[in-house]
Amino acid sequence: MHIYFRLEGKVAIITGGASGIGAATTNLFVENGALVIIADIDDELGTNLVQTLGSHIVSYKHCDVTIETDMEALIAFTLAKWGKLDIMISNVGVLGKDASEIMNVDMVNFHDVMSVNVYGMTLAIKHASKAMIEARTKGVIICTNSIASIIAGKAPLVYTVSKHALLGLMRASALCLGKYGIRVNCVSPSGVLTPLPLKFLREVNGFTSLSEHEFQDLNDSKNVLIGHSLSTLDVAQSILYLASNDASFVSGHNLVIDGGLSITCSQPSLATTIRICEIERDELAN
Repeated sequence: MHIYFRLEGKVAIITGGASGIGAATTNLFVENGALVIIADIDDELGTNLVQTLGSHIVSYKHCDVTIETDMEALIAFTLAKWGKLDIMISNVGVLGKDASEIMNVDMVNFHDVMSVNVYGMTLAIKHASKAMIEARTKGVIICTNSIASIIAGKAPLVYTVSKHALLGLMRASALCLGKYGIRVNCVSPSGVLTPLPLKFLREVNGFTSLSEHEFQDLNDSKNVLIGHSLSTLDVAQSILYLASNDASFVSGHNLVIDGGLSITCSQPSLATTIRICEIERDELAN
C-alpha cells in the first residue's frame, strides 16, 4: 500500500525554520515527503534540527531576511542542492517594543520591525517567485502573518501596522503572480506559545517570571473555542494545507487561526491581561 505524502518530492524553503512555528512546519513537511531548506540566523538551532531530521532530507542555510544578498544566496543554495524550488514559507517576524499609542512610537523601532516583517517578506516573495517563474514552476508562497493583520489592540502598535502591510503585500503578490500559476497566501494565528512572544513579555513588558504554562493558561482564558489550546502544530498543519494540492485553487487568502477570537468584541491584549492578574493578586495579598 502506498502511503500518501502530501508534499512528496517537493522542495521547500522555510525561513525562521529553526524554532517555533518554523520548526513545527519543518518537521511536518518532512513527515509529508518534502525536502526542506531551513533558513535562519540561529546557526546552532538550525544545524541541530538538521542532525535530528537527517541531512539527506533537510539542509541549513544562514540567512538574514533583511539582506537581499542573503536571500539571493538562499535561493541559489536551494537550486544548487535540489535543482528546483516549489514552496517558500516566509516565516520570520519580530514584535518590537510595546508602544500602544501612535504619539509615543519610537521611529527606530518602527524601522526595525518593518525591515523584518515587511521588507524581509517582500524579499522572500520577490526572489522565490523569480526562481519559480524562470523554471516555470507553479509554486506556492506562504507568509506567516498574525491575527494583528485584521484587528488592532492585541499586539504592539508597530507590529500591528506591519502585519496589516503584510496582508496587502500578500494580496498584491497573489494578483501579480496568478498568471504564472503561483499561489500566495497568509496564515494568521492568534497568540501561540513560541520563543518570540514569551521573550517579548519577559524582557519588554517586564513579566520576568512568566512561565510557559502561565502563558498558555492566559491565552486559553481568552479563547472563544473551548477545549483546545492553539499550538505551533495547529499553525503548521494550516501551512501544510495551503502548501499542498488540497488547496490548489486557494490564492490571495488570509487563513485566520484563532478559534473565533477575531469575531468577538474587543478584549484586552495578553500583556494587559497579565497586568490585571498581577494587580488582582497583589490586592488579594494585601
